[in-house]
Amino acid sequence: MAQSAVAINPVLLSRKTGISAALLVLALILLALGAVISRAEAGAGLGAGDWAAIRFTVAQALWSSVLSVLLAVPVARALARQRFAGRAALVTLLGAPFILPVIVAVLGLLTVFGRNGWLNAGLEALGLPAISIYGFHGVVLAHVFFNMPLATRLFLQGWQTIPAERFRLAAQLRLTPSAMFRTVEWPMLLQVVPGALALVFVICLTSFAVALTLGGGPRATTIELAIYQAFRFDFDLARAALLSVVQLVLAGGMALVALRFVPTISAGGGLDRVMPRWDARGGFQRLGDGVVIAFAALFLLVPLTVVVLRGLAGLPLMPTTVYQAAGVSVSVAVASIVVLLALALPMAGWIAGRKAGGVEAVGLLGLSASPLMIGTGWFIVINPYADPFDFALPVTVLVNAMMALPFALRILVPPMRDAVQHYGRLSAMLGLHGWALWRVLLLPRLRAQIGFAAGLTGALSMGDLGVIALFADPERVTLPLQMVRLMGAYRMDAAAGAALLLLGLSLGIFWICDKGGRWRAEA
Repeated sequence: MAQSAVAINPVLLSRKTGISAALLVLALILLALGAVISRAEAGAGLGAGDWAAIRFTVAQALWSSVLSVLLAVPVARALARQRFAGRAALVTLLGAPFILPVIVAVLGLLTVFGRNGWLNAGLEALGLPAISIYGFHGVVLAHVFFNMPLATRLFLQGWQTIPAERFRLAAQLRLTPSAMFRTVEWPMLLQVVPGALALVFVICLTSFAVALTLGGGPRATTIELAIYQAFRFDFDLARAALLSVVQLVLAGGMALVALRFVPTISAGGGLDRVMPRWDARGGFQRLGDGVVIAFAALFLLVPLTVVVLRGLAGLPLMPTTVYQAAGVSVSVAVASIVVLLALALPMAGWIAGRKAGGVEAVGLLGLSASPLMIGTGWFIVINPYADPFDFALPVTVLVNAMMALPFALRILVPPMRDAVQHYGRLSAMLGLHGWALWRVLLLPRLRAQIGFAAGLTGALSMGDLGVIALFADPERVTLPLQMVRLMGAYRMDAAAGAALLLLGLSLGIFWICDKGGRWRAEA
């Protein structure tokens, strides 16, 4: 029955609409790529600085992904083994850095680890030399802050796939904690770790805001930052084109690995099953897990708390341009949500009805293609016919939607596939197809996932500091870019107030969409 439902599903789920959406995404990215390649003049090559940027990018992405995964494994294992008051809140908090605006978190990290931060103040009091957060280790630290929680959530979902009977059998056999890890948990990690490592590597490879604020300089420039500098300061389109192609090749290869291994993204990963564990009741195991959980909580909470405290003091010092930028950011976020849903829903419907790996790979281009590459390409396309700066916000909306598309598909496809397998044949017998099928069956059953995907898109769009940095002019500035300008002018208190405003708006958009999707949603 399930196979029959799937077989008729391409007709029910508007095959033409799904293919059209995938072709549109493919055309938008390939057109931009073709534009940048056309400006890569024959004989033009990469200079020594460009190769240094490539080496730095790969090195920091490798270190960031490896450290994020290595730290996430013990944190996820401790959370899987222990039950304590506030565990659900902590697991939920692990999702915050992923939707947290990058520039906001960077400001919090600067307050803790910066030149005048808490850590250096403590080192100075002890008579020890100060440390600098700028450069390679600062970029890696920021990436670990963002991606260690994401990897932890993925690993928690992996732990939930282990049947409870295996843990009960291990307890009956009186396996030691180390033997339990080798025989029960290690095989799961072998399946989940490669995908998490590839996903984090791609995210770090295409990171821009972290490199812009904590990197810079000849020895700490990423490919993304080099593209930005080539376009914005040198207006060297040929160099920007070559770097964009290099970025696409590097990120695209790892993105394909991520598509193969990364599990589906769950809004409640780590929360849906509470299973007692017998291998962590001893004092030493409980103490070790407690230390690991405390470290992770402090690592996440301290910078966020600092942002809130400094922001409250800085709110009265914000110029009026901050509020204007906030209005622009909210408008861009809402428009990005609309575009994302217009693309993701038909593509998810087509993927759910068959093994549409090619369609999902098209969606994954949004993760592997550099936002700056897409922005540069569309600048080249638009420039002969109109002023590209007049199209800054529409291009930003399109790019934001495509950047969120891979995550939205991972959220929407599994429940949509389940709905089709269970109700596809009945829908066909009742003559439901097209909009009627979506209205009666799919949309009611996918409200929670649609709300989660929309909230994730809105939050990511609110914190985006990519394409708008290329196209922006004084009259069209988003809130993250306005924050960077305040920080560049050393108005740190006003920047802290803007950071708190951005944090509140980002979390507010996510909460409204997520809560709205879950309100009276069908189970």
